[in-house]
Amino acid sequence: MTPDQLRAALDDRTAEPGRRWLDDSLAAVAADPSAVHTLFPQAGRRCGRGPLGDSGPYGWTVDDAARALLLTALPLRGDALLHRTDTLYRTGDAEERRAVLRALPLLPLGGEALPLVRDALRTNDTRLVAAALGDYATAYLDPDGYRQGVLKCVFTGIPLAVLPGLPARADAELARMLTAFAAERTAAGRPVPADIGPAVEACSRSTAP
Repeated sequence: MTPDQLRAALDDRTAEPGRRWLDDSLAAVAADPSAVHTLFPQAGRRCGRGPLGDSGPYGWTVDDAARALLLTALPLRGDALLHRTDTLYRTGDAEERRAVLRALPLLPLGGEALPLVRDALRTNDTRLVAAALGDYATAYLDPDGYRQGVLKCVFTGIPLAVLPGLPARADAELARMLTAFAAERTAAGRPVPADIGPAVEACSRSTAP
């Protein structure tokens, strides 16, 4: 989503007091970047925590969107922006970390924020793992890291359909890994996730001559 799309969706989902708080907070952050550390944790209480749309439990929430907009309002670039983003992630709770991960594609950070993605992929929080494998990881995460992230989703029950970059990042090695996982599950008499088959087919299509 773009910042404009996030704001339009928020206006539909947030009451007038929340919209006023967000307007004031965006202005405050633009004037004083340090204000984001006080305002970032307040977004859920001020704007709400419900779903932003109809994309299910792994989609954007209202507080995700409000926090992402706060990050895009920071008048920072380069190391200063990276440091501020990293601090908000490292000191935040799970909801705040998820919002940082969702905001990464909207920030001019290049691949410098990949340590945050890798940290989230080491957790067992499925919302963080799914958010970590969003558009930012699609663009910047190395092939092996992306494949391991997809396998983490399979192991933890995250539907592969929520990974926006899977069709583009699918390759023969990922197909081999998913096929091996399915074979191990079958041999152990355990069910195979239904979305592995379509994912393997997508990998095959992406590598077809």
